[in-house]
Amino acid sequence: MQQALKECLQGKLLGRREALGLVAAKGEAFQELLATAAALRDQGKGRVVTFSPKIFVPLTNLCRDFCGYCTFRKAPGEPGAKTMTLDEVLSIVRQGKLLGCTEVLFSLGDKPEAIYPEMKNFLVEHGHQRTLDYLVEACKVVLEETELLPHSNPGVMGKADLQRLKEVNASLGLMLESTSERLLLAGGAHDNAPDKKPALRLRTIEEAGRQRIPFTTGILIGIGETWDERIDSLFALRALHERYGHVQEVIVQNFRAKPEIPMHDHPDPRREDMLKTIALARLILGGAMNIQAPPNLTPDGYELYLDAGINDWGGVSPLTPDFINPEAPWPALDLLRQKSTEAGFDLKARLPIYPEFIHQGDKFLAPSLIPYVEQICGGDGLVRNNGPLANLPILHHSIAPSTPVISQ
Repeated sequence: MQQALKECLQGKLLGRREALGLVAAKGEAFQELLATAAALRDQGKGRVVTFSPKIFVPLTNLCRDFCGYCTFRKAPGEPGAKTMTLDEVLSIVRQGKLLGCTEVLFSLGDKPEAIYPEMKNFLVEHGHQRTLDYLVEACKVVLEETELLPHSNPGVMGKADLQRLKEVNASLGLMLESTSERLLLAGGAHDNAPDKKPALRLRTIEEAGRQRIPFTTGILIGIGETWDERIDSLFALRALHERYGHVQEVIVQNFRAKPEIPMHDHPDPRREDMLKTIALARLILGGAMNIQAPPNLTPDGYELYLDAGINDWGGVSPLTPDFINPEAPWPALDLLRQKSTEAGFDLKARLPIYPEFIHQGDKFLAPSLIPYVEQICGGDGLVRNNGPLANLPILHHSIAPSTPVISQ
């Protein structure tokens, strides 16, 4: 295994057999694994760690999937069920712009109109047939009215929807989560979640590559997958990126148990498992890949992720909570900066599209989007005059979901 680690620092990507062998690393071997991953990160990214100042917009939390770990999805009439109007979207985004945000993250349930007549009626009233059509309009309005950059995570998509969303999004995203088919079985994390079939999600990520869309994806660990399946998921993402060159970021996200979810008794992954997964992701995906782990899901000790090879903290908002994990507030930026500095890193704000893709804007950006990107990015591809939020503490949960606009 020492030879495999040495070869990683010489430019060779970790093979599957070697990755599986490193899963067993403990003690000094574990520390060597982390050190190698961190050194590879330094080779590719230096000592800069980035974050995206964002506004989190939960366009709708109605969803046809029933994942065992999700608190985001709601049914019509359930407390907190919400589909936002465009005026509500613009109100939040304009507040975020005043605070220096550059990304508008649209998160939404997958195809709720397929099972909920209430969502169908809402869409018809607003001139649409599908939630994805409404999303396109919302992104277009945000772009034109505020000049901030949308980044959407709308679930499984086909070619036509990806093409339309590319015109109004700087980047798009879809978490692979896992290639494990077992998780679809009765009692599994993805039981009764038709859009979590690995083949469908891989197909969406591949089509995004064909359409040259800067794409964020990642894995969710601790939801019942084995180490073999976790490794296979990372290799599946590597294969697609090697083919199309469009994966701008891979997230390693940890499951968190919550009282109100079906998996409330499922154990959280250990911190050692997160560190090992991040390190293996770095060695499998290489020094050039942007690798993120969300700090709010590990409030005590997230700075250790820097030792395992990450170079990004993901989106952090001064205005809106993490609606996917509302119990986990963002860290205050002054604390995030302090922890990053103490670990030897310079914290900088980025756009929802990474610098290497901005520098290939003719290939990866719709022509109409290029002026919007250029006006807020500097020559290094990061936020111009970096750090509009440098001294602004995060205002935890300053905006919460309002009363439902659709009823059962």
